[in-house]
Amino acid sequence: MIRASSGKTRAGRLLLGAGALALLIPAIAGCEAGADAPTLEFHSASSGAHTVFNGITITNAFVLGAPTGSTLPSGSSASLFVSLYNGNVSSDTLVSATAPGTAGSISLNGGTVALPANAAPVNLTGPEPEVVLENLSSALRGGTTIPVTFDFQHAGAVTLQVPVEAQSYQWATFSAPAASPSGAAAVSTATATPVTSANATVTATATASATPTSTP
Repeated sequence: MIRASSGKTRAGRLLLGAGALALLIPAIAGCEAGADAPTLEFHSASSGAHTVFNGITITNAFVLGAPTGSTLPSGSSASLFVSLYNGNVSSDTLVSATAPGTAGSISLNGGTVALPANAAPVNLTGPEPEVVLENLSSALRGGTTIPVTFDFQHAGAVTLQVPVEAQSYQWATFSAPAASPSGAAAVSTATATPVTSANATVTATATASATPTSTP
């Protein structure tokens, strides 16, 4: 009788545990239910694209899209945010940025971006845009990625797959471009033959405005 009672008690505990778990699962699922459930919205997997290329560290690179559920139409503009650090012993300059197949041009506030050697990072990280993709060739939506090529005077050109983040959640306070930044120099996209590497795509030949002095 003791053994039977113990067996029943043990079985009862198992049933009780299973019942509690069955009640818990719908409760957890209920937290994600509804039209505005977080699981139905885009969640960023990272804070942006990053790489280290010939001594230049590129971090937090992303393009600001439209609010969740919307798209930026073709022909419009989009903000691009990025942080740059030059770890070399000599200064460098971001000469241009291009997005072939995505934007007709990318404008840089001031035309170029100076990168002193071993100085503080140059943060083009907003919330107001200093880098703008202009004349989008197609609609742009959050949750996608686009190739963006950064061309440096000495380091050369490197291409990253940059995420497009919806203008929602932590990016809700970032600004879309109202117009081309004052003094910006529009740079038309140029075709190049890419060479794929582990973290980025490096152009086989630099653009005419850049003179690479080192290899990856």
